[in-house]
Amino acid sequence: MPKSSIWNRELVEKYNIAGPRYTSYPTALQFNDDFGVEDFKKTLKTSNVGKPLSLYLHIPFCENICYYCACNKVITKDKSKADRYLVALVKEAEMIAPYVKGRKVTQIHWGGGTPTFLSNEQIEGLVNKLRELFEFDDDNGEFSIEIDPRSVDNKTMASLAHAGFNRLSMGVQDFNPEVQKAVNRIQPEEDTRHLLLQARRHGFDSINIDLIYGLPHQTVDSFNETIDKIITMAPDRLSVFNYAHLPHRFKPQRRINAYDLPSPQEKLRILESAIKKLTEAGYVYIGMDHFALPHDELTQAQEHGDLHRNFQGYTTHAECDLVGLGVSSISQVGNSYSQSMRGLDEYYERVEAGELAVWRGCYLEDDDLLRREVIMQLICHFKLDFSDIEKAFNINFKEYFADELESLVRFEEDGLLNLTDTGIQVNDAGRLLIRNICMAFDAYFKEVNIIPTYSKAI
Repeated sequence: MPKSSIWNRELVEKYNIAGPRYTSYPTALQFNDDFGVEDFKKTLKTSNVGKPLSLYLHIPFCENICYYCACNKVITKDKSKADRYLVALVKEAEMIAPYVKGRKVTQIHWGGGTPTFLSNEQIEGLVNKLRELFEFDDDNGEFSIEIDPRSVDNKTMASLAHAGFNRLSMGVQDFNPEVQKAVNRIQPEEDTRHLLLQARRHGFDSINIDLIYGLPHQTVDSFNETIDKIITMAPDRLSVFNYAHLPHRFKPQRRINAYDLPSPQEKLRILESAIKKLTEAGYVYIGMDHFALPHDELTQAQEHGDLHRNFQGYTTHAECDLVGLGVSSISQVGNSYSQSMRGLDEYYERVEAGELAVWRGCYLEDDDLLRREVIMQLICHFKLDFSDIEKAFNINFKEYFADELESLVRFEEDGLLNLTDTGIQVNDAGRLLIRNICMAFDAYFKEVNIIPTYSKAI
């Protein structure tokens, strides 16, 4: 297909409204505190039927604050703050491990915050403890960690590789010095380039770099320079996120001068140019801000229909239950979602008292499971076969989703997708707007209520 065919400015402007990113369905807005510790234990018990596991560990600490950040984090330069947290994290893991005994861990992701806030010894010690509690699939496992290039050296890279990590994700956001100063994240290009080379030498299978468009002082030309530099580094994956300026929700963003942000029109031009450059350089647009080289597992999984999406983003491990460890972490187990306490004090209070830190969650009803499958098929593969859904859920698709199919007609008229008697095929122009297409199947989506909550589609 033509490399620029996914971009249509008129359609992007028409459909650029706020909406969910669908790392889950229902989204976290539907979580409630009626779902508690006993519910989580019940789902762990009933789902323990041999399916593999994915573990997510949240390390909330950061030494410095990045003004754009919307993550759940604790800003401190006091490294001793991690000591109590690691004790609690291990205790939480010890409480969960008996419920999942015998299940192989095929995926691990450490996020934050900044996982490399921990010392090399703390990271290796925590990994070793997790290996005692859970059965790692070392032959086929995908073990990834987010790193801060500003605080990682070759010794750390060697330590991470020795601990068993085989994938890295590093934040860059933008190499322009003026942009970096405006968001309080000074990170020289040379340091990032050197670190990526070290990661290659230590044998990491896949390296991801995060970029953000829409930051203060960004222009098409300045972001093009960053993209050009990234292309020469050749990371396996790239995430190009849309900066959502929501200072009423995220206090650090109040330090960003809104007048320094690119206009909506300039922001679209920045994204258009970035997509053009990346696709011309050989990157495949996976969807939802993500790009990957043709050899990468994400690209291969999408081609073979094996791609999946969860709270960690796109993944090749569709069959896993996801268990979250740490403050604010989210689990997806069986037909349920759950989230741990968001505040560190509340998390400590629960875990140190010998109880799991479940704060809220929800059970998925039959309709939720059905709609989740429809949305995940569309968002991962840009197509949907009605018969697959009908067989899996014992429904007549056209009757069950008559209203939803009617609402898709406007997308078809605009060339975003094709509706046939047997399914839905998202066209190239619809790939960037896949969130909008998925919203048609979201029973909870009410546009009037979500605008202050979600970022825009583009």
